[in-house]
Amino acid sequence: MPGAFAMVGHVCSAPVEHIEIAIRWRDVDNYGHVNNAVYLTYLEECRDRWVRRTLGEDVGFVIVRVAIAFRRELSLEDGSVAVACWSTGYGTSSIRTAETIRAKAGWLAAESESVIVAHDAASRRSRSITDRERSVLDVAIEADRASVRESEGSGDRT
Repeated sequence: MPGAFAMVGHVCSAPVEHIEIAIRWRDVDNYGHVNNAVYLTYLEECRDRWVRRTLGEDVGFVIVRVAIAFRRELSLEDGSVAVACWSTGYGTSSIRTAETIRAKAGWLAAESESVIVAHDAASRRSRSITDRERSVLDVAIEADRASVRESEGSGDRT
């Protein structure tokens, strides 16, 4: 059985992953704003797509850490959100990502940092990232850094 990060020479074609997600009625709580737990779902959808586009479809990973800074509330009237995800580095078995959630109007609703760990489904344990995966990640991380600097004009975010 191949490792959990089985690849077919796949490197992300779009360095920073961007997706638009409609704000659904069920996302909104009694206070009239998007519930804080829903932000995790928005981030997960984008992060999963980034990992699959970067490392391939047969990826096994688990999230081990997520930190969110809520900047501004979202409501159903905002219509949709634009979520972005990129990698900021990796360790022996982990990959660090950064994400943003922006309202359709462009303002920042939340920023996040996450850590995911390569996972072997058979042993149900973490595993080391292979040399080949490191090579793919090196290319993706450099492309992500360049893309983030270009799109946000804020310099290196790592």
